[in-house]
Amino acid sequence: MSAYHLIWRFEVDKACRAGFEDAYGPNGLWVDLFRQGTGYLGTELLRDAGGADRYVTVDHWTSRDAYQAFRAQYAAVYSALDLRCQTLTAKETFLGEGDSAD
Repeated sequence: MSAYHLIWRFEVDKACRAGFEDAYGPNGLWVDLFRQGTGYLGTELLRDAGGADRYVTVDHWTSRDAYQAFRAQYAAVYSALDLRCQTLTAKETFLGEGDSAD
């Protein structure tokens, strides 16, 4: 089964690590929001082994259309949560998106 993935990289100050992991982890605020969308499959939170201040998230959706429908339906809630979590990260970079290579 093909899936659609979005990949983000974050740099996190040491003092914010626990809060960041709580918000972006598998039972965090973002996952709680994403679970409201049809087609959400899950999120992985990865910490860089070479630097404890760097993380990557990979969000999995059934399709690009499912993700875009979620973003349209929950635009205001998404923006509010993004603003709320802004203090947890020193830098946020969108790395890319795409379908699984089956």
